[in-house]
Amino acid sequence: MAARIPTLDITRFTAPASSGDREAFIAELGAAYREWGFAGIRNHGIPQADIDAAYDVFKRFFALPDETKRKYHVAGGGGVRGYTPFGVETAKGAKHFDLKEFWHIGREIPGDSKYRDVMPPNLWPEEVSGFREHGYGLYQALDALGARVLSALALHIGLPEDWFADKTDSGNSILRPIHYPPITADDIPNVRAGAHEDINLITLLVGASASGLEVLSRKGEWVPFTADADTIVVNIGDMLQRLTNHVYPSTTHRVVNPPAAEARKPRYSVPFFLHPNPDFLIDVLPSTVTADNPSRYPEPITAQGYLEERLREIKLK
Repeated sequence: MAARIPTLDITRFTAPASSGDREAFIAELGAAYREWGFAGIRNHGIPQADIDAAYDVFKRFFALPDETKRKYHVAGGGGVRGYTPFGVETAKGAKHFDLKEFWHIGREIPGDSKYRDVMPPNLWPEEVSGFREHGYGLYQALDALGARVLSALALHIGLPEDWFADKTDSGNSILRPIHYPPITADDIPNVRAGAHEDINLITLLVGASASGLEVLSRKGEWVPFTADADTIVVNIGDMLQRLTNHVYPSTTHRVVNPPAAEARKPRYSVPFFLHPNPDFLIDVLPSTVTADNPSRYPEPITAQGYLEERLREIKLK
């Protein structure tokens, strides 16, 4: 039987200490991430109606004419906010661009914030009613869920439960609604999203119930991960891999083109990329350095410096 990426019930994280279920959840979640870098999270508390409402406004935006969508493309902006058209983002080292277009929603911060120079105001399409309400509502819900996952991961490696709280409270996190258009040719060399690792701390993917997501196992096999409809897929990004000295690995994954008639249908997904505050210094945690796992990154780097380095690699900057 093929190995399966675990799906866990996050309500166990708030179970009474006396039950032992909270400790068991932390151990199982940590083990899943050490092995796979991926896990499914169910009973996450985000109402399906809210997810559906967000998907509805995103689909309505992507259905707009190209010239309308391109009004919201910020030339030279690196895709930080607003619309990025089809044929731009390219996985690191890939020959062909990804088959997708997307939108970026960032954190709403005060105009006088010290982070304003790297976290510009959001754009909101005036043609789609409810886009801001439902888009930013989903952003906030996933931000809160991500904080719970990080709390459990902190405990698993011996950190205080709230260790990440003041390091992500102004995080340069991104909600990215994605549209993969129908594939109309049989011999197209591109895939919907080439093999890659994520840049950030963790990614929360809403809408992974559609087939196509594949995760590269430690044995070098591509393992499909099609989650149940009520499950959010959460995976480790390169920033957390670096911070934990690869205790939590950032696993290569891709979105493949489906076979036959399924390829003629559009695909939508909405990942939330949870980032630290821009000035957070990514420096290997001493507790993750051992004789068997010496420090792989002697030089620390700020989260913003690392982000910009990686955005250039995937042709967004």
